[in-house]
Amino acid sequence: MKKLLLSLLVFLFSITLQAQDKSKKLETITIKTSAVCDMCKNTLEKNMAYEKGVKKADLNVESKVFTITYNPQKTTPEKIKKAINNAGYDADESPADPKAYENLHACCKKDSKH
Repeated sequence: MKKLLLSLLVFLFSITLQAQDKSKKLETITIKTSAVCDMCKNTLEKNMAYEKGVKKADLNVESKVFTITYNPQKTTPEKIKKAINNAGYDADESPADPKAYENLHACCKKDSKH
């Protein structure tokens, strides 16, 4: 009985350490985007939910800054920026994919009036 209890405690302790270890491996980046409205926010945050390794994504529409928390073992800032570009938005100095930009709703284009 003591061996079983001890084994269970060791098992639970190892799971706790693994969970703590995973949380330490996450990184956060901020990317300036060309997003202009709440529809842009919804589009970008939804697209990031499908990106491998992205754990959290939040776009501040007012500042146009996209904050993304990700696992660097599963993705890179370059891949994240490429996903933003493929959604039709600029990501820092990296321009939006022209075809994706043309497919954006009129209110989501850079020159639209808000």
